[in-house]
Amino acid sequence: MEINVFLSMLLYIAAIVLVIVFIIVGIKLIGILDKADKVIDNLDEKVHSFDNAINVLSKTADGFANISNSFMFGVSNAISKIFKRKIKEED
Repeated sequence: MEINVFLSMLLYIAAIVLVIVFIIVGIKLIGILDKADKVIDNLDEKVHSFDNAINVLSKTADGFANISNSFMFGVSNAISKIFKRKIKEED
Protein backbone atom coordinates (compact mmCIF):
# COMPACT_ATOMS: atom_id res chain seq x y z
CA MET A 1 0.00 0.00 0.00
CA GLU A 2 2.77 2.39 0.79
CA ILE A 3 4.17 2.09 -2.74
CA ASN A 4 0.84 3.27 -4.13
CA VAL A 5 0.86 6.30 -1.85
CA PHE A 6 4.49 7.03 -2.71
CA LEU A 7 3.87 6.73 -6.47
CA SER A 8 0.76 8.90 -6.36
CA MET A 9 2.62 11.50 -4.28
CA LEU A 10 5.49 11.40 -6.80
CA LEU A 11 2.99 11.83 -9.64
CA TYR A 12 1.41 14.86 -7.93
CA ILE A 13 4.82 16.45 -7.35
CA ALA A 14 5.78 15.87 -10.99
CA ALA A 15 2.50 17.41 -12.13
CA ILE A 16 3.03 20.46 -9.91
CA VAL A 17 6.59 20.92 -11.25
CA LEU A 18 5.33 20.55 -14.80
CA VAL A 19 2.61 23.16 -14.26
CA ILE A 20 5.19 25.56 -12.79
CA VAL A 21 7.50 24.98 -15.78
CA PHE A 22 4.63 25.62 -18.20
CA ILE A 23 3.75 28.87 -16.39
CA ILE A 24 7.38 30.07 -16.58
CA VAL A 25 7.66 29.14 -20.26
CA GLY A 26 4.35 30.89 -20.96
CA ILE A 27 5.54 34.09 -19.29
CA LYS A 28 8.79 34.00 -21.28
CA LEU A 29 6.86 33.43 -24.51
CA ILE A 30 4.66 36.44 -23.78
CA GLY A 31 7.82 38.55 -23.37
CA ILE A 32 9.25 37.22 -26.62
CA LEU A 33 6.00 37.99 -28.44
CA ASP A 34 6.02 41.55 -27.09
CA LYS A 35 9.57 42.07 -28.38
CA ALA A 36 8.67 40.56 -31.75
CA ASP A 37 5.65 42.87 -31.96
CA LYS A 38 7.87 45.91 -31.35
CA VAL A 39 10.31 44.76 -34.05
CA ILE A 40 7.49 44.20 -36.52
CA ASP A 41 6.02 47.65 -35.79
CA ASN A 42 9.45 49.24 -36.31
CA LEU A 43 9.89 47.37 -39.58
CA ASP A 44 6.42 48.42 -40.71
CA GLU A 45 7.28 52.10 -40.08
CA LYS A 46 10.47 51.76 -42.12
CA VAL A 47 8.61 50.10 -44.98
CA HIS A 48 6.07 52.94 -45.03
CA SER A 49 8.88 55.52 -45.16
CA PHE A 50 10.41 53.68 -48.15
CA ASP A 51 6.95 53.46 -49.68
CA ASN A 52 6.71 57.26 -49.74
CA ALA A 53 10.14 57.53 -51.36
CA ILE A 54 9.19 54.92 -53.97
CA ASN A 55 5.99 56.84 -54.76
CA VAL A 56 8.03 60.01 -55.37
CA LEU A 57 10.42 58.11 -57.65
CA SER A 58 7.50 56.54 -59.50
CA LYS A 59 5.85 59.91 -60.12
CA THR A 60 9.17 61.35 -61.32
CA ALA A 61 9.69 58.44 -63.69
CA ASP A 62 6.14 58.85 -65.02
CA GLY A 63 6.83 62.54 -65.64
CA PHE A 64 10.00 61.76 -67.58
CA ALA A 65 8.13 59.12 -69.57
CA ASN A 66 5.40 61.61 -70.48
CA ILE A 67 7.99 64.18 -71.56
CA SER A 68 9.84 61.65 -73.70
CA ASN A 69 6.57 60.42 -75.23
CA SER A 70 5.61 63.98 -76.13
CA PHE A 71 9.05 64.62 -77.62
CA MET A 72 8.95 61.43 -79.68
CA PHE A 73 5.42 62.22 -80.86
CA GLY A 74 6.57 65.66 -82.03
CA VAL A 75 9.64 64.25 -83.79
CA SER A 76 7.61 61.52 -85.52
CA ASN A 77 5.01 64.08 -86.66
CA ALA A 78 7.73 66.32 -88.04
CA ILE A 79 9.36 63.43 -89.92
CA SER A 80 6.02 62.24 -91.30
CA LYS A 81 5.20 65.78 -92.52
CA ILE A 82 8.57 66.00 -94.27
CA PHE A 83 8.02 62.69 -96.05
CA LYS A 84 4.42 63.61 -96.96
CA ARG A 85 5.68 66.82 -98.56
CA LYS A 86 8.32 64.94 -100.55
CA ILE A 87 5.71 62.45 -101.75
CA LYS A 88 3.33 65.27 -102.78
CA GLU A 89 6.14 67.11 -104.61
CA GLU A 90 7.08 63.98 -106.55
CA ASP A 91 3.48 63.49 -107.75
